[in-house]
Amino acid sequence: MNALRTSRDIRLSGGYSEYEIDTGRDIELTFSAEEDCDVFIRIISGQNIKLRTYTAAGVKATFLFWNETAEKLELDESHEVMRDADLHLAYCEANRADTKRNTWVALREEGARARVSSAALVMSDKHFDVDVVSYKPHTYGLMDNYSVVLEGGHYYMNAIGKIVKGAYGSESHQTSRSLSFDSQQRSEIIPTLLIDENDVQASHAMTVGRVDEDVLYYMMSRGLTIAQCTQLISTGYLLPIAATIDNEDLQKKLREELEEKIERLCSM
Repeated sequence: MNALRTSRDIRLSGGYSEYEIDTGRDIELTFSAEEDCDVFIRIISGQNIKLRTYTAAGVKATFLFWNETAEKLELDESHEVMRDADLHLAYCEANRADTKRNTWVALREEGARARVSSAALVMSDKHFDVDVVSYKPHTYGLMDNYSVVLEGGHYYMNAIGKIVKGAYGSESHQTSRSLSFDSQQRSEIIPTLLIDENDVQASHAMTVGRVDEDVLYYMMSRGLTIAQCTQLISTGYLLPIAATIDNEDLQKKLREELEEKIERLCSM
């Protein structure tokens, strides 16, 4: 595990690597992927983080960000994807601290692809703004965002897919789903498509709902506590994010971390 406590420019090696952000200061980090790579980044502490990634032409890069901070975290991110490159950004939020994240993904050159996926167990204020912008022809942007909102939680997702004039043959798709256990728990999802070109494909799907009371009653009638029901439903709802990751090491780590964290938080 590589510890990050000060601002750095990091040239990633090919293969799998792990980093840990643990600092009490504001920092700026740049990750340059010039070889195929899979990166796990654990955020333990940090108040204001500026994060940049660059995915070179023809490179496939996956970043999994695991946030376990105990205090409010603000992230400002920009991600550049070049010709025929493939970037996957995966985010997991399963902590009690507030988070504000601004993510901007630029599909800079023809054939660039990006996928942004997130899973959030929400018990505080989680505010996410995500923009995926196609600047050149035949680019592809996909967003998948899932959340389970528990007591004290407020989930806000502003997801924007944009295709500029001249980016013909491009695609922009997004899916956002949020599940809550009570009418007092708040979810706000704003799906937006900004399309300035005719020859494109674009779509969005959104679901905001509550757990079926009949399902809870059935589970509890079989001897489960409300905490156990919450744990099982939350795990089933959020765990599919792991299937979006190709790397087996990252996928296994995500499953283990998410299951352990959900079990702990739902039993508190």
